[in-house]
Amino acid sequence: MTLDDWRAREAAHQERADEFTAGWRSRRATGEQHPVDDFLFTYYPYKPSLLRRWHPGAGVVLDGVQEFERATWRWYAPEGGGVVVDATAFLEAKPSLIGFVERILSQTAARPAQFACFGLHEWAMVYKVAEGEVRHESIPLRLSAAATDEVVESNRIACSHFDAFRFFTPDALSTNHLSPTREHQEQFEQPGCLHAGMDVYKWAIKLGPLVSGELLLDCFELARDIRQLDMQASPYDVSQFGLEAVQIETREGKAVYAARQKVFAARSNVLRARVLDAIAQARAVQPDNASGLAD
Repeated sequence: MTLDDWRAREAAHQERADEFTAGWRSRRATGEQHPVDDFLFTYYPYKPSLLRRWHPGAGVVLDGVQEFERATWRWYAPEGGGVVVDATAFLEAKPSLIGFVERILSQTAARPAQFACFGLHEWAMVYKVAEGEVRHESIPLRLSAAATDEVVESNRIACSHFDAFRFFTPDALSTNHLSPTREHQEQFEQPGCLHAGMDVYKWAIKLGPLVSGELLLDCFELARDIRQLDMQASPYDVSQFGLEAVQIETREGKAVYAARQKVFAARSNVLRARVLDAIAQARAVQPDNASGLAD
């Protein structure tokens, strides 16, 4: 890729990343908090600077890099008059990570999507909770505590994502029809799950330079959009953030939630395929004598 071409792509990427992180960076300066949007920077502990760092992906030689800081970046190697992502070094250094990401993305995408959870995981996180112990204490509940508990008790809960299930209150654990565990995460996750969709961003950013900047930001954008629905369907009153509640305690609200969930499932599977393609491209550019990279 010529200097002018990759610098233009880098600049466009940085502008888009800055738009995504502007609110977070502004709030960090003032101490303000936004329980909806800040989730992507607190639950996923990756700095905005990582989102802003553009990579071309494996196998692309960037010409004319010598005068730029990129020439000294980790996971890059000189190639002719430029640099290229050192896919060999990355794959050799992180075989377990690469293998896990491949398995969880491919297995999740291959399963039938489930659209009957209705975001009840957030309700189970406040079920019979004591006053002062609600996770997002700064946001009031939409319903009374008793009415919120009734939603949990009158609906079937089937949360398949361990990182959501682990935040259920002790009284809510037995209400879940599934028992996801960290050890069996690959066997439980399915594309209809909102948290599994958000996690595509996590897996993409863990792959560092193997994933192009454009793909990384597409994953982040999906996570941002999913997070909004996650909180709209929650028991919290998010109207102060300009978000309208999706009242999943009603038949109409369930229909709205499931319809949006189906769109996210399709988007997340497209991105899973793109991330898997990025890994495949990294493997494809390895020298013939590379060994052990598929372990």
